[in-house]
Amino acid sequence: MVFGNQMMHIRRYRLLLLSIFAVVIMLIGGNLMNRTHVHAASSKVSANRLVTLYDRGSERSFITSATTLRDAFRQANITISPYDRVEPSLDESLAAESYQVNIYRARPVTVIDGATKLKIMTAYQTPKQITKHSGIELRNEDSTTMNLSSSLVSNGAGLELFIDRATTVQLKLYGKDSLVYTQATTVKEFLKEKAITIGEKDTVSVSQDTRIVPNMNIEVWRDGVQTITTEEQIEPPIETVIDVNQPLGYEMITNQGRPGARSIVYEVVIENGREVSRKEIQNVVTKQPEKRVMVIGARTSANPLTKSKGAHHFTDSKGVTHRETYYDLPMSRVMQTCGAGGVYSVRATDGAKVDKDGYVIIAANLGNYPRCSVVETSLGLGKVYDTGGFAVRHPHGFDLATDWTTPDGQ
Repeated sequence: MVFGNQMMHIRRYRLLLLSIFAVVIMLIGGNLMNRTHVHAASSKVSANRLVTLYDRGSERSFITSATTLRDAFRQANITISPYDRVEPSLDESLAAESYQVNIYRARPVTVIDGATKLKIMTAYQTPKQITKHSGIELRNEDSTTMNLSSSLVSNGAGLELFIDRATTVQLKLYGKDSLVYTQATTVKEFLKEKAITIGEKDTVSVSQDTRIVPNMNIEVWRDGVQTITTEEQIEPPIETVIDVNQPLGYEMITNQGRPGARSIVYEVVIENGREVSRKEIQNVVTKQPEKRVMVIGARTSANPLTKSKGAHHFTDSKGVTHRETYYDLPMSRVMQTCGAGGVYSVRATDGAKVDKDGYVIIAANLGNYPRCSVVETSLGLGKVYDTGGFAVRHPHGFDLATDWTTPDGQ
């Protein structure tokens, strides 16, 4: 009987242990499941991003978990035609927390180039972009006008782009032959347009009142003095476009540009067979350069300076830490440098004051960051226009111009 009671107690003890074990397993499993759900939920939240869309003058924002704009537009029922343009591109991978997206809607344009008429659908805005899209080459000396279609019957609704081709002139400048283009109507206007100064010793082959005709020959020479003409290349100017959807440090050339050419004429004095002096007498651009376009990233950091922080530390892509503060003052006087012409605006997205090129206006230690230099900040790329007393205590510090304390656009 005692033995039987002992066996019963053992069975009960085993059952108790099994019950406890089952409860523990359930608790652990439930905790793991909860953690999995929490992780999945947080991953889902972190995958969401804000898209602010600008389309035909209207603004719209929506949240998406898509990894490309093409998928995001499909989810949001936004229709894009094959002729429309989207910046950033539809298939660019989305990785940032927010994006500003522009849709340029295509419309019909009739390009009228003399007797040639070409009808296209294009989302490009400028005459040079439109002609390039249509496959027509446009020289810098050519002029264009763009109007609403004057004939709905022949051209339909849309725009008309008229090309006024520059006239070709065969120029012989002090013995140097060049093929140049002009919009001038007389020889006098042509010489002024090309910055050719006619001196007392110079002769022009035709009267300056002569009207310009295609392929006419114009010759300028100087009697009694030897001249030398050299040809120099003009490097293409660089236009910088700021893209707030790309990270700091991003650079891409979207148009390589094209170098131009200039003829420089020297008056040379020779004695005993040797050149003893030379003087520049003409400097004429015979071919205009085409600008190179570079897109640079300016996406702000995930933890930017705000009014509530007051002071903030930001580490740039080179590993330099900058103490950031902000100030709110009228900037017109400061903006007289760096070619800004006193012009600036307030960025709608965050209230930062920016110059005409989109750079945040910065005050810094001019010894470390010279005026007009471009720097990285937590609010994006900035340009140094100003300085202040803080620069002594914080030689790598930046004071960012904002409209945060007196929201008046000043």
